[in-house]
Amino acid sequence: MATQEDVRRIALSLPEASQGETGFGFGVMNKGKHKGFAWVWQERVDPKKAKVPNPEVIALRVANEMEKQMLLATDSEKFFTEPHYNGFPAILVRLSAIELDELAELITDAWRCMAPPALVREFEAQQEAVGEP
Repeated sequence: MATQEDVRRIALSLPEASQGETGFGFGVMNKGKHKGFAWVWQERVDPKKAKVPNPEVIALRVANEMEKQMLLATDSEKFFTEPHYNGFPAILVRLSAIELDELAELITDAWRCMAPPALVREFEAQQEAVGEP
């Protein structure tokens, strides 16, 4: 089982990643813009009221719709989506259903989607040098 603290620790361990100034979200600068790769799910609890943060669920960027559909098909206890994310490359992850190693892999992949290509190449070269995947 993972927690928001695990998400924070993993996300901030990635090169040039930072936590947003408001809310629970993480991004990386790319071409002068803060590009989000992980954030707390904003759930519509009451149809007539504003969405509220659900600390039990994290949204993560994915490479494309094919990767999103593949994850959704693997485990409906861990992964889900909602109409708000239709056509958007992100997956919702229940923290209580995911192991830390899988969460770390997903957050790292989400970071790769948003980080500048040169930074991703540098990161991957460092990972190879120390023998990590």
